[in-house]
Amino acid sequence: MSSDRTYHHGDLRRAVLTAALDVIRTEGPAALSLRDLARRAGVSHAAPAHHFKDRTGLLTAIATEGYALFADALAGAPDLRERGVRYVRFAAEHPAHFQVMFQPALYRTDDADLLAAKERASVELRAGVDGLPSGGGDDARLTGVAAWSLAHGFATLLLTGNLAGPVGDRDPEEVFRALATPVFAPDGSS
Repeated sequence: MSSDRTYHHGDLRRAVLTAALDVIRTEGPAALSLRDLARRAGVSHAAPAHHFKDRTGLLTAIATEGYALFADALAGAPDLRERGVRYVRFAAEHPAHFQVMFQPALYRTDDADLLAAKERASVELRAGVDGLPSGGGDDARLTGVAAWSLAHGFATLLLTGNLAGPVGDRDPEEVFRALATPVFAPDGSS
């Protein structure tokens, strides 16, 4: 019966998230529409609202999932430079999450699940600063900002195609590692 397909879905939440990530990856977050995502999932236009309430709820779920995946990707990196490499890898492997995560105007910044996932990711990011010579107080925070700027800037330039010429056929992770080594080598050497 075709009405069953319209109203019953094995994992509608995951299907809508997957479809949303595809749209964001190809067209950007502005192209998201719950009605279109419902059509793609083969459900009624109102069905996604049961899981996400609205577009902002969907984007909050994407950001939350992104930060959780990001924290997992960073976990266990031996030093700040390797956290940067994993940052770049995460952006390349999860470009739609990456686009949403760093645009807080798109989602509910006070969502409890989001805040917990962001804190986990922040802990993993900060862990790399501890091994550096400047590892205390304001210096550590500024070192963390510098590291974040380098990794985030590189990842953003990579995703937007702005590094195609300079990176060429080389592995972007290896290029980032070479750039970051003189700046963030744990012993200050390159």
